[in-house]
Amino acid sequence: MAPLRTLFTSLLFLGAAHAHFSLEIPTSLEGDDMDDRLQPNAPCGGGNADLSTATTTDFHVDGDAILTLLGHPQATWLYRATLDPKAEGNWTQLFPIITQSGRGALCEPQVTAPQEWVGKKGFIGIACDAPDGMLFQCAAVNFVAGSRSTPEACANASSVSVYFDENPNLSALLDSSDSTSSTPTAPAATPSSSDNAAASLVPGAGLPIAGLAVSTFMLLVGAALL
Repeated sequence: MAPLRTLFTSLLFLGAAHAHFSLEIPTSLEGDDMDDRLQPNAPCGGGNADLSTATTTDFHVDGDAILTLLGHPQATWLYRATLDPKAEGNWTQLFPIITQSGRGALCEPQVTAPQEWVGKKGFIGIACDAPDGMLFQCAAVNFVAGSRSTPEACANASSVSVYFDENPNLSALLDSSDSTSSTPTAPAATPSSSDNAAASLVPGAGLPIAGLAVSTFMLLVGAALL
């Protein structure tokens, strides 16, 4: 069962008349003052993308959680990041593009970032291709070493299912020189909503040969289902 806080937050969010989506983990630039009317504004919706003034939280490069709440019946997600102090460019893809069906919480517990970013500040950017257009939110983060244990709030809503997808609108938001090299290694399994379990990502570095074989097999299975 999803944590009570996540369920309560989802109910409040989905009850809003014009809800698009909210970024819960890491903490959004807008915090609790999100104005969803500003979400079409790239690159960070209503958030002030300025590292000189933004409050940052830690993001672990070997795996950390991204939790969103969707108010639409379906949308497609891009998780990206940049070290640009104003989030004006140099966006790197952190996770394969995925489509969510069903309103509510979606959590990826092990999203990775480039190792060379450890000790630097930047932005995690969430771009959402929704029925009413492109939507954006960002979080200001410190990139730190290691991985983070899965937060209690990181759980998918029972109504949510997800699958890998392609989306030219979202791919166009990446810098061509970075988008391929930064795409993570094959996930351990196609994201699923079964038992409210969040989809997981196996970090690419240091995988044993057997792990790579399993990952490759599961990626092919997931591709065949698309």
